[in-house]
Amino acid sequence: MTGSLLTGDWYGSVLGPVLFLIFISDLDAGLSSHVLKFADDTKLYRAINSPTESQSPQTDLDSVSNWAKCWEMEFNDTKYKVMNYGKGNNHFSYFMNEQEIEDVDHEKDLEVMFSSDLNVSAHCKEAYSNENGILDLINRTIMYKHSATLIILYTSMVRPHLEYCSVVWSPHYNKDKML
Repeated sequence: MTGSLLTGDWYGSVLGPVLFLIFISDLDAGLSSHVLKFADDTKLYRAINSPTESQSPQTDLDSVSNWAKCWEMEFNDTKYKVMNYGKGNNHFSYFMNEQEIEDVDHEKDLEVMFSSDLNVSAHCKEAYSNENGILDLINRTIMYKHSATLIILYTSMVRPHLEYCSVVWSPHYNKDKML
């Protein structure tokens, strides 16, 4: 038998992310912040309990920026975001490559909407809206509405979206359950 298994799309789709993670494995060396890396997303996070600690994330951002320059790698400027959790936050300004990073109250990450107050209402509303769209599509396009067919369509097209990461965003307020 001749040939190779490491050819075509499989080679790029499996080894590409692994090689990328190996390439950026030293990104967090010397940083005081915690670093989360998933595929091509990188997040820095840390607790800031005093104004003097607010400079540490900026120092880490400068280090990451220098690392990128050293390796001739660019970050997507439009995706920089800062989110502050907790009460009484001072919302310090941070910069990456001399550009101020946008301070946001909510952000979608891995298709789950996170908010600075850890409220899941925005995610519940978005999930409800998306699933109503799918149900409307099913209603408009399916002529034969037998219950067995509708159950299959619901369990394959609607339910997975509603259950995705439900452990993280599971609604606990009645107003979110009754949308």
